[in-house]
Amino acid sequence: MTDLASAPDPITIGRQLRHVRRSSGRTLDDVAGAAGISGSALSLLENGKREAKVSTLAALAQALGTDLSDLLQARPPSRRAALEIALEKAQRADSFEALGVPAVKIGPRLPTEALEALVGMHEALAAVQAERAATPEQARRANAELRDRMRAADNYFPEIEAQAAGLLRAIDHRGGPITRTAVDKLAAHLGFHLVHTTALPSSTRSVTDLANRRIYLPQPDAGQSDSRWLALQALGHVVLGHDVPADYAEFLSQRVEINYFSAALLIPETSAVHLLTRAKAAKDIAIEDLRDAYAVSYETAAHRFTNLATRHLDLPVHFMRISEAGLIYKAYENDGVRFPSDATGAIEGQRVCRHWTARVVFEQPDLSNAYQQYTDTKSGTYWCSAVVDRTANGTFSVSVGVPYASVKWMRGRETTSRSQSRCPDPTCCAQPPAELAQRWAGMAWPSARVHSHLLAAMPPGVFPGVDDTEVLQFLEQQA
Repeated sequence: MTDLASAPDPITIGRQLRHVRRSSGRTLDDVAGAAGISGSALSLLENGKREAKVSTLAALAQALGTDLSDLLQARPPSRRAALEIALEKAQRADSFEALGVPAVKIGPRLPTEALEALVGMHEALAAVQAERAATPEQARRANAELRDRMRAADNYFPEIEAQAAGLLRAIDHRGGPITRTAVDKLAAHLGFHLVHTTALPSSTRSVTDLANRRIYLPQPDAGQSDSRWLALQALGHVVLGHDVPADYAEFLSQRVEINYFSAALLIPETSAVHLLTRAKAAKDIAIEDLRDAYAVSYETAAHRFTNLATRHLDLPVHFMRISEAGLIYKAYENDGVRFPSDATGAIEGQRVCRHWTARVVFEQPDLSNAYQQYTDTKSGTYWCSAVVDRTANGTFSVSVGVPYASVKWMRGRETTSRSQSRCPDPTCCAQPPAELAQRWAGMAWPSARVHSHLLAAMPPGVFPGVDDTEVLQFLEQQA
């Protein structure tokens, strides 16, 4: 029986036919006539454009004085034939058609060196496309590598700080929260016009028209977050000189950079450091004060605190955003705390210990206030402050923490709430109590809620998850 996994395809069979025919010095019409088919039909078979019946192949083998098995070899008859087959397959693929370039005619006049180069380019292009369509493992590795970069820099990027400060000086911003009017001035200074619309493509948060220098944003009542943040993110791509991302890792890096850029404008370094330095002197640092002083979300204030705390206040910190189920969506640390991670070192999608502050906050009777707690872990004792963030996409907690040695500078350090975490020891919180497990042994079968955004492969394309056709049609309509 033929092994289907190793059976030759029509292109390979065609090259075998051509190789045997030419080796015997026979013409197309000569062999075709002996096999009872036309010369044009044999030409189609040799070019792999028609699949031959077994009876036809048997007749051709007899006409050529060879065995049928010789025509059904999966291995190409020569290096030249292997290159021709590879190029033919590459040029027939849907991905080649999408390139919009003409195919190269494959024949005896095409030099072998040119074949080598063309096949090599197609293989390299296929490798790049495979990297762009990031698998879950590739996405997790990219996240882990980016987090290492942020930790090495203490999450502080002076080049972006300098660019943000220069822009604020350019619009003569005197301090305090940056208003919608100030954002409009920033856009105009950079040569852009902000347009709010209800027709924004569903797969986007904003769309930038570089040809007409417009940035399209959702209407404030469209269920989107603060449009100042979205506008500054879009401008960030321009100011930071971003090119189209080459892969998912670069896409992630650009996202971190525009988030940093936006936060550096919404919470300017100079005034924020002044506020935090005074708070440290008073031993009264609180994320809520940063949030209220600059009219931003708690998460934005928490992110910005991690940018400035180590460089300006000499405070190591950690930050987390987790779902109500305990799954990590975002996290950063340079204070030694050990987040749960997988074999690649990635933490996204991992479940944090149910005794950590970030999860205990969900159990509090008043979810409107920040909750503080000390947690003893295998890597040390940490004090954390957490708040619950209710969004259209679910309920999350945002937490910021410091090691015990740094807690003397933080508001809420007098809390008496304390817990102990033995994770990653499974007996800490991952395994149910023995008595409960025994009582329900073999009696429970839950259906898991699959978190597709964390487990699925990243959508292919330059900008993951974006419907390119929808975006271009939108821009056509606006133009």
